[in-house]
Amino acid sequence: MDSQYKVCNISEDELIRQRYANRNKFLFRYFGLIIICLLGFGLYFCYDNPGALQDKFEKEMNMTTTKFSMLYSVYSWPNVVLCFFGGFLIDSVFGVRWGTIIYVFVALCGQLIFAMGTYMDIFWLMILGRFIFGIGSEAVYIAQSNYTVFWFKGRALNAIFGLQWSFGQTGSIVNFLSIGSIYKFVEKNSNSSTSQCIGMVLLFAAIICAVSLICAIVLAVMHSHAGKILEHDEEKQPHTVKFADIKVFQLTYWLIVLLCAAYTAAIYPFISLAKMYFVKMHDFKPDDANKLVSLVYTTSAICSPFIGLMIDNCGRNILWVMVGIIGSLLSHIVLAFTKFNPHTCMISLGVFNSLFGTSVWPMIAHVMPEHQLGMAYGINQSIINLSIAVVSIICGKIVDKLGYLGLDVFFLAWLLVSMVPAVMIWKSNRTSTADKTQVIVEKPKANPDTLEDALLDSSVKSVKEKSAVNKQELIQKDHRLFNR
Repeated sequence: MDSQYKVCNISEDELIRQRYANRNKFLFRYFGLIIICLLGFGLYFCYDNPGALQDKFEKEMNMTTTKFSMLYSVYSWPNVVLCFFGGFLIDSVFGVRWGTIIYVFVALCGQLIFAMGTYMDIFWLMILGRFIFGIGSEAVYIAQSNYTVFWFKGRALNAIFGLQWSFGQTGSIVNFLSIGSIYKFVEKNSNSSTSQCIGMVLLFAAIICAVSLICAIVLAVMHSHAGKILEHDEEKQPHTVKFADIKVFQLTYWLIVLLCAAYTAAIYPFISLAKMYFVKMHDFKPDDANKLVSLVYTTSAICSPFIGLMIDNCGRNILWVMVGIIGSLLSHIVLAFTKFNPHTCMISLGVFNSLFGTSVWPMIAHVMPEHQLGMAYGINQSIINLSIAVVSIICGKIVDKLGYLGLDVFFLAWLLVSMVPAVMIWKSNRTSTADKTQVIVEKPKANPDTLEDALLDSSVKSVKEKSAVNKQELIQKDHRLFNR
């Protein structure tokens, strides 16, 4: 009896310990989720600072649209190459903790230089600041994706990416809704020139960017204990990441990269020029145009977590990606060729943009091994930045020569292009699944000569049928995983 009592006592203690451990694990994981999401808030806030002040840059500082567009294209140009190296360095040199801190610090320095260049009205210094800010920011987004996959892979990954997307969009929303008011406050309470006022506003934005640096430091401390607390299954011998690994990347991964690049080229350059688009095409006042542009981000921020949960339950990521593209295409068509309420168009564009982003980013984590995720996300960011850099320059020239209607047609063309890799992924997935199903179908042996052969054949047939069922279940499981 005493021994039984002791066993029972130990089991109860162990149960209590497990409950505390599970509670601590839950609190640790989801506090980490908040920090991961906040990591990009300040960077998103600073990214669209020029877009929220476009009328001040163009009218008060005498910039053409082509010259203004360079503030966005120069952000993207270095990342055509450096995003790839940024992801590689995270995987093989810095690690995700130090890599994140270093890259956020670089982004903060870039924002400070951009503010100083604007304050002194020195265009090349403004360009240098945006250049450095871009190097740091894009690498941080790669690290953010690595953190997300490490902490939450297999746990509603679509919803987590959706929440991460939502916090980033919130940074852009706050920028568009607040920067105009901050500028008016600075202008009213100082005797400074326009460039000096803008410079002070950008300096305030750098303070918001510093919040991301604090989050990076907190997250680094937490991540050093994450493997033990979350009981993460890490391999004893880590993989060595090489540049040559690119040669064995799956075709599906490259199609996802092309898909992201084409879609992004139609959305973010449009948002960067949308303020003056609505001022000139729809006769909005500058402040009202800023609020209208922010609707895309506001809608995305609200919808993304719920869309992520829906996709986690339904699967079929590539199907939702295609719905997002088609919906964005229709929103652009209505905006360009009708007098329909632009508020509705921008809200619908936000919904479909959220649907696309929440669906497509987890697909990379599902088709790439974890030790190559930094490089995989880095290459994707590089190609996206190439498309944004090229398209931003072309957009400025189109506006200066053909006006904003020509710009709308240009964006519609990019959305049509993005449908091509999406359809190829969808078809490839269906074909590969059908081929795997066909391979496991085998014909039973016919006309056995003896009873012994008949019994043996029946036994073998039963085993094969069970094996076929098991294989089919595995194939369907893999198919669902791919589609998620």
